[in-house]
Amino acid sequence: MYDIIIIGAGFAGYTAAIYAARYNLKTLVIGAQFGGVITESSKVCNFPGYASISGLELMEKIKAQAEELGAEVVLDEVLKLSKKGNIFVAETRNGKEYESKALIIATGTKRSKLEAPGASKFDGRGVHYCATCDAAFYKEKAVAVIGGSNSAAHAALLLSKFASTVYVIYRKEPLRCEPALLDEIKANKNIILVYNTNISEVSGTKFVEKVKLDRAFNGSEELAVDGIFVEIGGVPSSAFAKEVGAEVNDKGEIVINDHCETNVPGVYAAGDVTNTVLRQGVVAAAQGAIAGTSAYRYISGKKDSVSW
Repeated sequence: MYDIIIIGAGFAGYTAAIYAARYNLKTLVIGAQFGGVITESSKVCNFPGYASISGLELMEKIKAQAEELGAEVVLDEVLKLSKKGNIFVAETRNGKEYESKALIIATGTKRSKLEAPGASKFDGRGVHYCATCDAAFYKEKAVAVIGGSNSAAHAALLLSKFASTVYVIYRKEPLRCEPALLDEIKANKNIILVYNTNISEVSGTKFVEKVKLDRAFNGSEELAVDGIFVEIGGVPSSAFAKEVGAEVNDKGEIVINDHCETNVPGVYAAGDVTNTVLRQGVVAAAQGAIAGTSAYRYISGKKDSVSW
């Protein structure tokens, strides 16, 4: 029996664990993927205290801090959440069953897939969802990055260190990344911006060879590329919330109040899985701190939080 189980091993989950452990709660973090999607970022420049650090290194530091304070961390996938009276039960892929008095859901988002015809056929054979993982395979080759966010900008800049040409294909104009990143992209001779354009088809033989565009670029509706890196956002991983009766809005986000409380007593949520106005690591960490504190108040009987 744990005081608190935290589902998710990213910014929100580990920060919640830091706060819960400091409140002397018996704390367990369960995560299918260490660190969440930030570990795929080669450079993080907007987290307080670090001018530049890789996502992987940053999450390793936060995890180490949580464990040093006494939080337990299990890399496993939760398959089912349920509630038995006032106790929450988490069942995992490895056949384990964990119980707790309070629950924090910090499961983040799942990457959105490229839906263009042919894309799924080349998944892992030219269509990728992690530039940090696969950029090195495209040395002196042409690649395309799909998307216009910070993650797309970071992917393009990383790929430009390997690929001869990096097309950034975005359905709008300009990129919606931070201005500093956009300036860096515009100054990079290996990166070519393709605005107001979508990929309408992916084709090749054994591997990706070209993409078809829904409008002409430089006189052609096709681009010859060896790889495609998809950075088009994600959808909240909120299925667990429904299993314990927590409210989810029409976007799939878990609805929380200022104390990171859901409508179910003892259930809290933090990070990108919630109805937050900004999906950034610093926001997820802040919500994790709030959720950990709210869970402590619930367990200790301090009922001075906002009620539903």
